[in-house]
Formats: sequence, C-alpha cells, structure tokens
Amino acid sequence: ITKRMGYRDWRWLALWWHNFFLLWSTIDGQTRYTIPEELKQDSVVGNLAKDLGLGLSEIFDRKLRVASEAGKQYFSVDTGKGELVVNEVIDRDTLCGQSASCVLPLQVVIENPLQLHRIEVEIRDINDNSPTFLTKEQALKIAESTVAGVRFPLESAEDPDCDCCGINKSVLLAPHWVLEIHAVHQ
Repeated sequence: ITKRMGYRDWRWLALWWHNFFLLWSTIDGQTRYTIPEELKQDSVVGNLAKDLGLGLSEIFDRKLRVASEAGKQYFSVDTGKGELVVNEVIDRDTLCGQSASCVLPLQVVIENPLQLHRIEVEIRDINDNSPTFLTKEQALKIAESTVAGVRFPLESAEDPDCDCCGINKSVLLAPHWVLEIHAVHQ
C-alpha cells in the first residue's frame, strides 16, 4: 500500500532538512595551537580570526572572545588583529604536573548570530629544570685485577621535566686508565 505524503509530512521533512543543514554549518574541524611553556605575556599564539574565517571588521562587531574551560584565563583575543594572545606566563609543570600531554581547552564565543567553537592549546614542555643526582659525587673503587670490559652501574639523575636522564659527563682522576661513558636516555 502506497501512502501519499500530506502537507504535514512535507513540513516535518522540510524542517528536518533545515535543521540538518543548520547544524552542519556549525560543525567545524577543531583548531589546535601548540606553544612552548613560559611564553611571555602578550605573545601571539595564532591568528584566531583568520583560522575561524572572520574578517577584521567582524571581530569587534560580533564580540569575538575566548573563555577557558579550566577556569583561569590564560589567553585573550587582541580585537585589533584577531590574534589569540597569552595573558600570563604558563608554567606547564605547575599546570599539568608530570602528565605526558598538557592541553588547555578553550571556548570561542562569536555573537550575532551566536557561534561556539572549541579550540585547544597544547603547552609543550621546555627543559627549564636541570637534572640532579641524589649524591653530588660518586666514587668507585676498582681493583687493579678487574677484568677489562666490566661494567659498573651508576645512579640515574632526576629531572622534573622528563624521565629521560642519565649520565652524560664523567671525569676519571687516575693515570693509565681508559673510561668509556655512554649517555643514557630512557
């Protein structure tokens, strides 16, 4: 049995397609920026207006702004240029600890008509902490009868920035001995 579509059926179908295309136009690929930690205040992260396809006149008229999902406002928009800028120095170690990745999610709000975009700023770690050993010096007593090629384990260094430290410098204070050191990167 074939049923003919009535006026109401066409209205619902038209409304469904209208909503589908309306939602389709609001779905965008996510924008992601990557910056090093401890970037100076007012440093440019990226051109947000350009990446979202906005002209400079639209930035002010449509009240382009960002809101942090983390609570603290680390970033703002320079309304004259449409650039995302750093509000204050970000210390990745304090913000994310020893986590492998450090990503700050942001909501970009554009008014008239209202649009919401989600962007992410990845904070990359810089090696700003020196590795340290538990002991300042380590002395090894090696007997003269020790066979060539014997290995002696040494302690690893601790680095708050990463788990990638080992020995990279050694001094031998004895004549007629050869010491071979290999840097350890884990």
